[in-house]
Amino acid sequence: MSSPVPTLAICLFYVYFSKVMGPKLMENRKPFDLRQILIIYNFIQTIFSAWIFYEYLMSGWWGSYSFRCQPVDYSSNPMALRMANVCWWYYFSKFTEFLDTLFFILRKKFSHVSTLHVIHHGCMPFSVWMGVKFAAGGHSTFFALLNTFVHVVMYFYYMLSAMGPQYQKYIWWKKYLTTFQMVQFVLIFTHQFQLLFTDCDYPKGFMVWIGFHGVMFLFLFSDFYKVKYTSGKKAVQNNNTGACMVVEDEVHTNGKVSNGTMGETLTSSYLESELSSTYKPCYSNGINNGFVSYQRNGKKID
Repeated sequence: MSSPVPTLAICLFYVYFSKVMGPKLMENRKPFDLRQILIIYNFIQTIFSAWIFYEYLMSGWWGSYSFRCQPVDYSSNPMALRMANVCWWYYFSKFTEFLDTLFFILRKKFSHVSTLHVIHHGCMPFSVWMGVKFAAGGHSTFFALLNTFVHVVMYFYYMLSAMGPQYQKYIWWKKYLTTFQMVQFVLIFTHQFQLLFTDCDYPKGFMVWIGFHGVMFLFLFSDFYKVKYTSGKKAVQNNNTGACMVVEDEVHTNGKVSNGTMGETLTSSYLESELSSTYKPCYSNGINNGFVSYQRNGKKID
């Protein structure tokens, strides 16, 4: 935490690997079968997120913290140090989430490694570093509290999804994930922006920064929700139901399930849904049974 250089260097390498190095290394290779790895990875992320959520509660949000105004405790009080410690682990978790992108690349799901996806994952560690360095506690840690709780639910969902079609009956609630995520963002920016009307000894810059994060992602997820559930594209059947964390367990074509492989020509409606501008900015664990190839403008795309 003494210098931003290591964090910045790792983030820049992540961007280079995601957009240049990774796709180049996989260019002439077949996609990897990572189903078992994804099950283990999602299980670990579920437990890790649950522990961080618990620590945030025990460090202040379960009783001693005020939801109205909570200054940062910069003392050596044991509770303040416990909060600073969990803030660091939340910062560390932003690096473990780089594996989401790596799995996309190894599965040759390059369309999901969009510019916005990479910018989001590439910027978050540095943003959180600033929070840990200058405000490791207080009002804006409510954002991390909510975010880790959402991650518990989502990584658990992805773990079950990766285990195969026989477990689909246990995740009937997947269609509510998008709504759950949007509620999170509303709570985040509402909680942050209330300080605009309250005299609170908390850095206003961090409040505004986190609040605008909530607004931005609410718009992104709302756009996805409209396309997925309220537009004419609702008729296109697929399992991309984790909002910006895309999950593709089965490919449906002409009413039949082909388990990730395509034996028929892709319809234009499916391509529009799969590669639309809404899906491209999304981020994900990259779970998929197989991989799709098709011809576009005379060029084979995987």
